[in-house]
Amino acid sequence: MRASERAYAALLDEIQTGALAPGAVIGEVEQATRLGVSRTPLREALSRLESRGLVEQVSPRVTVVSRIEPGDIRDLFVVRRALEETSVRLAAAAADRAAFRDLAAAFASSSIDGEPARDAYYALIGRFDEALDAASANDYLASALDTVRTHLVRVRRLARHRPERLGASVAEHRLIASAIADGDADLAAHATHVHLHNALTSILESLESTA
Repeated sequence: MRASERAYAALLDEIQTGALAPGAVIGEVEQATRLGVSRTPLREALSRLESRGLVEQVSPRVTVVSRIEPGDIRDLFVVRRALEETSVRLAAAAADRAAFRDLAAAFASSSIDGEPARDAYYALIGRFDEALDAASANDYLASALDTVRTHLVRVRRLARHRPERLGASVAEHRLIASAIADGDADLAAHATHVHLHNALTSILESLESTA
């Protein structure tokens, strides 16, 4: 892996997990030393992160992790809703939908009790997203969704954990996967719309309660 790729991957992970919190200053010299790269590949990594809206340069020498405000989250979900509703409709029209039958069964047996179980659930969502991208067979749509998902990881980390919401999310994902497997595009899109509405409401409430 190239030095710039290593630096990008490390910083992306730390931004998404919250190790580098919104507003944190990313010093070139300090980060280059810590990551074991020279300043040129670090700058390439920061430029890539900036292009994705994850960091911003507030002065020629100062780069900070971008903040996420409630308005940003609402805007993110406007785009996410449009993209995901389109994606599930395309997936429901695909010739091979067997993967979604398996995913629906996996969601049905999912547990959210304990951190390892929650990690496994988010990994299952990752498998679901990969299946959507493959079934929709649209590289432009997949690329746009990848950008949205990159920010969504941060939003999930910033929001306070709510067991009742996660339980509902499991059921919602099961319904979406089942609708796609059955080739019911309207139900899949409607279930996705409801899921995203509920997710956005919960995230904003969590942020308000911890403000």
